[in-house]
Amino acid sequence: TDIELRRGTKVLLQDAELVVHPGQHIGIIGANGSGKSSLFKLLMGKISADAGELFIPQDWRIAHMAQELANSDSSVVDFVLDGDPQIRKIERAIEKALVDENHDRLAQEYEKLDNANGFDAHYRAEQLLHGLGFAQSELDRPVNSFSGGWRVRLNLASALMCPSDLLMLDEPTNHLDLEATVWLEQWLRRYEGTLLLISHDRTFLDSVTSHIV
Repeated sequence: TDIELRRGTKVLLQDAELVVHPGQHIGIIGANGSGKSSLFKLLMGKISADAGELFIPQDWRIAHMAQELANSDSSVVDFVLDGDPQIRKIERAIEKALVDENHDRLAQEYEKLDNANGFDAHYRAEQLLHGLGFAQSELDRPVNSFSGGWRVRLNLASALMCPSDLLMLDEPTNHLDLEATVWLEQWLRRYEGTLLLISHDRTFLDSVTSHIV
């Protein structure tokens, strides 16, 4: 409500108002430098508005596609699995319970893992990677062995792996070939949460969004 956002002396947004309803898929368009990525930073709490009010439900889980290149010695599949911090936390608790031989705790953590759909997490991570063009033989390779464009795809896979009520994607098709772009279209059309998508690809926007800002 009445948002004002400046970057230095440049006014990006002034008296801006936007209401997003749960489950809407919204495309965000504008010329380069008009403030699209800054809007995402505002929504993620990385920067503050110069005026106005921002409200996001406190219990919403937010996922976003990192813009800096993925940098890790982990395997590709482990990097994507890290996109779901809740499952990783439960897995660490299970390991500790096993070491401590704490059977009650172990039973509790396995129940949590089941509730978080953790037993098929590895399979889901592999499916995301296959959809984005990674071969089965590449899944155990370290992240840093891939070129920049492929590491952007890994950022995208990590964001899709994260359970979310709000998913924010900034130019997700930039480093995708046609096959991976079509796969992503289908994935996003099935996504039940709220989607905010920055893109210059009109065909892609028409396919996955219902509203344009």
